Amino acid sequence: MIYIGLDIGGTNIKGAFVTKEGKITHRFGFRVDYSKTQEEIISLIGDSINSALKEKEIEKEEVGGIGIGCPGSINSKTGICEYSNNLNWFDLPIVAMIEKATGIKAKISNDANVAMLGEAKFGVGKKYHNLVLLTLGTGVGGGLYLNDQLYEGEEGKGAELGHMVIDPDGKECTCGMKGCFEAYASATALKNMTQEAMEKHKDSLMWKQVEGDLSKANGITSFECSKKGDKAAMEVVSKYEDYLAFGIINYCNIFRPEAIILGGGVSSQKEYLTDEIEKRLKEKNYGFKRTPSVKVLVSNLGNDAGVLGAAALVM
Repeated sequence: MIYIGLDIGGTNIKGAFVTKEGKITHRFGFRVDYSKTQEEIISLIGDSINSALKEKEIEKEEVGGIGIGCPGSINSKTGICEYSNNLNWFDLPIVAMIEKATGIKAKISNDANVAMLGEAKFGVGKKYHNLVLLTLGTGVGGGLYLNDQLYEGEEGKGAELGHMVIDPDGKECTCGMKGCFEAYASATALKNMTQEAMEKHKDSLMWKQVEGDLSKANGITSFECSKKGDKAAMEVVSKYEDYLAFGIINYCNIFRPEAIILGGGVSSQKEYLTDEIEKRLKEKNYGFKRTPSVKVLVSNLGNDAGVLGAAALVM
């Protein structure tokens, strides 16, 4: 028996055949063509699944199901992508269309939820029972794995961890609110903080790092220069880590997880980031006194978290 995992992204749609043990035996996919309608893209997904099955000579009876991870507001009960701003999709019945095209049962969930499931089943979180996933990228995605189960909330629309408000009079967030965690802890927020610091400190090593071009500066710029002892970069990184730890403390108090898993671009800093976050959590007693410690881990599935977690949806 094999399971099919689909990871729908704003640039690429990736698919994989996955065993019960989480081994990927075949990959397929294609780049998103925005000249096509949303229905045409789903039709192409169905065609690519059928072609991959034919190529590997796998009968549909040998497939345990198709799991789908998709960005946006996903109703996991109805199987409909109600809205995805990255893809500009509205009211798209993805599950029904995929099932009709392939003749195989399918399930869908938000892409961050799917990544959480992948880490819990096959990744760095597989020995834990209670986990929080934060993806630190363009925004802050979130996933919850509580008491050995993926938690999605009503209609599968919960776990929007990036939109916890940490300052009601704070920075504007893309969601329309002010002071969201995402506006302070995303890679985008870190990039903005880095560029602001560079404009303030013209002698910073960060200018040399980007060859004098401010537009090339990103979150990694401040981390790399911080490692070299640049004072302005160190201040940016420390402030960012304060914000990140502040949000994580709230998740510690609310969910009391055994571990927090960090994914996304900023997580590439690994121990240079996680050691500092753990230090701050410990200083704050992981929320309040006499509560269990919380490990801060970095995703080890990388770009495969999506297809593996999607496949796990139907296992």
